[in-house]
Amino acid sequence: MKKITDIKGTFRLHNGIEMPYFGLGVYLSDNDKEVIDAVQWALEEGYRHIDTASIYKNEEGVGTAILNSSVPRDEIFVVSKVWNADQGYESTLKAFEKSLQRLQLNYLDLYLIHWPVEGKYIETWKALEKLYKDGVIKAIGVSNFLEHHLENLMQTSEIKPMVNQMEFHPHLVQQDLIDFCNKHHIQYQAWSPMMQGKIFELSILDNLSKKYNKTAAQIVLRWNLQKGVITIPKSSKKHRIIDNANLFDFELSKEDINYIDSLDKHQRLGPDPDNFNF
Repeated sequence: MKKITDIKGTFRLHNGIEMPYFGLGVYLSDNDKEVIDAVQWALEEGYRHIDTASIYKNEEGVGTAILNSSVPRDEIFVVSKVWNADQGYESTLKAFEKSLQRLQLNYLDLYLIHWPVEGKYIETWKALEKLYKDGVIKAIGVSNFLEHHLENLMQTSEIKPMVNQMEFHPHLVQQDLIDFCNKHHIQYQAWSPMMQGKIFELSILDNLSKKYNKTAAQIVLRWNLQKGVITIPKSSKKHRIIDNANLFDFELSKEDINYIDSLDKHQRLGPDPDNFNF
């Protein structure tokens, strides 16, 4: 089991880069004071991992918050993603440059293919490999790639993905995919770890909340980390950003991890990667 220490702890990617295992997601945060405040609050709380994407339309705000922060740039792990409409070799290179300009940065720590667009993601990956070799990205990966997408990509790629960011929560565990990624040293990462807020409706977590004196969200986020899954809960509310990080003074038992695993319903809240209407 991977070691969990504190909010600034990291998991090592297969290229040796240390990626903070806990971060802030900014999906649906407005590209103004809302996202700027959220990123600044997170950094003040000790977060060192910020996850955005071009389609979120808030890279400028994220960049402004990082620029204005007292935390040195090299201590902040910044992630963005190439959107589906921009996929392809040359178009991905251009999209990356635009993201970098909006973020006001001269490199990214991680750049992901947002979805496996059929007929395009192989060429898109070649563009990511070039950017990685050029040194403007420290790590490259994918998002929403199922096992067959990963197998197809690895057949033609020079560099294996370092990360696979997937929908992951108690109702969608996809343990077979986690096992596949672990076997190939691809770091698994969760999006929507709190089921788009529905985690608070799961009364089946009440007993664990009482046992550990933690909220359902804290229980589930700790479960993410103990399964070796990097997690990026999103919030624009200061108290939630602080509460979400209160994970490092308790540890779930193996039995309780297995119990949360058993809640799996193979239920997606987001699109199916095989049937996403782009």
